[in-house]
Amino acid sequence: MPPAQMGGSAVSGQAPPSAAQRTNDRLAFCVLWSPLPPITYILPFIGHMGITDSEGVASDFQGPYFVGDRGRMAFGKPTRSLRVDISSLAGGDYANKRQKWDEAIELANAEYRQRMHNICCDNCHSHVAYALNEMNLRAYGISSWDMVKLCFLVFFRGRFLSVGGFLHQFIPTAIIVSILSLILT
Repeated sequence: MPPAQMGGSAVSGQAPPSAAQRTNDRLAFCVLWSPLPPITYILPFIGHMGITDSEGVASDFQGPYFVGDRGRMAFGKPTRSLRVDISSLAGGDYANKRQKWDEAIELANAEYRQRMHNICCDNCHSHVAYALNEMNLRAYGISSWDMVKLCFLVFFRGRFLSVGGFLHQFIPTAIIVSILSLILT
């Protein structure tokens, strides 16, 4: 299958996500984050990122020429989310802003289905930044999005979706730091 046709969308001929595959409406208009073992265990601000559409369906750049857009992120359920206020989007009423948000995500998905994944330079964070830049979003004092801004914004402003999500992000780091401090003291 050609790279541009990979992924789970109408472009590839697959059915749209079912209600069960939708993340849920409380996560609509969000940037999502999940741990990326073992990197997150050493650097807890590094993880995997995705973005949800207006219905809460997650999209994420999962690897070379592949964007998941059926609500299932590459490294499991998200543990953090950052709600984005779409009021700064141009377009008048809520319905137009919602459409602009969804179209920007579709454009980012189409673009990243043609890209090679690079863990350091063109990755899941870049995919989300591309979508936010495509819609000309101004939020959290940012108007030009990139992977570093997103990384730290979600780390410091994102909310945990559960206590388990918090533990999954920080317990391994605490164990590693404890072991190292015992060894080095």
